[in-house]
Amino acid sequence: MGKLYVVPTPVGNMEDMTYRAVRVLKEADLILAEDTRTSSVLLQHYDIHGELLSHHKFNEHETVQGVVRRIQGGLTVALISDAGTPGISDPGFLLVRECVQHGIEVQTLPGPTAFVPALVSSGLPCDKFCFEGFLPQKKGRQTRLDRLKDEERSTIIYESPRRLVKTLKQLMEMMGEERKVCVSREISKLHEEHVRGTLKEVTEHFERVEPLGEIVIILEGKPDETGASAQREEKMSDDPLRMLMGTGKKKNKYKN
Repeated sequence: MGKLYVVPTPVGNMEDMTYRAVRVLKEADLILAEDTRTSSVLLQHYDIHGELLSHHKFNEHETVQGVVRRIQGGLTVALISDAGTPGISDPGFLLVRECVQHGIEVQTLPGPTAFVPALVSSGLPCDKFCFEGFLPQKKGRQTRLDRLKDEERSTIIYESPRRLVKTLKQLMEMMGEERKVCVSREISKLHEEHVRGTLKEVTEHFERVEPLGEIVIILEGKPDETGASAQREEKMSDDPLRMLMGTGKKKNKYKN
C-alpha cells in the first residue's frame, strides 16, 4: 500500500518551501493540486515534474475514491493546495478522512499557513485562540457572529478584500467600537501589512484605503468582567493603542 502526504506550500514567498516538502513532491508518484495552473509555477520553480492531477472543492467528492484506490495500489500521493496547508480552509479533509478509514498512512508535513504569522504578529493574546476560517456568507452568519460576541479567546477569521469592510462593520456592531483587532494582508509577500487598532479605527482605515490581497482578521477576545485583559495590556504600555500599533505615532498601519 502507498501513502498520502499532505504538503503545505508557501502562502507568498517561495523561499518558505521546506527542503522536505520539495523532496516529497519530487518523489511522489502523483501530486494532487487545487489549481494545476497555480501549482505548476511553484513546481517548475523547484524543478518538480511529477504527474499532476486536479483536486479541488468542486470535484473532490468524485475524485476521492479513485485516489484512494491508486494509493491502495502502491502509489505515493502528495496533496497540495494553492497556498498554505491543505485542509485549513482548503480541500483536503475528505481525502484524509477516506485514507484514514481505509487504513492508509497519512503524513502531514509542517509548514506555511496564513493564520499563525497573522496571530503572532497581531500583538493580541495568542496562547489560546479560536479559528473560524471564512464566516458563512448568508445562512448562519448572524448566528455565528452572535456566538463570537462572547468568545474570550482571540478569534481568527479569513476574509476576502471585497467583503472586509462589511465584515468589520458587522463585528463592530456586535462587539462595540473599542474591541481591538488586527487585519493582516499579504502574509510573507512583498507588501505584507498589519493594521492594528480598535474596530472603529481599522474600519475607518479600510474605508479610506482599498484592501488588497489575502486577508486575515485577528479579533480580540471579550475581556472578562474584571477587565483583566485590559489591565494586562495597560501594564505593557501607558498607551494601549501605541503598543498595538508598534509605533510612537498614532496611526493605523505600518509596513514591517
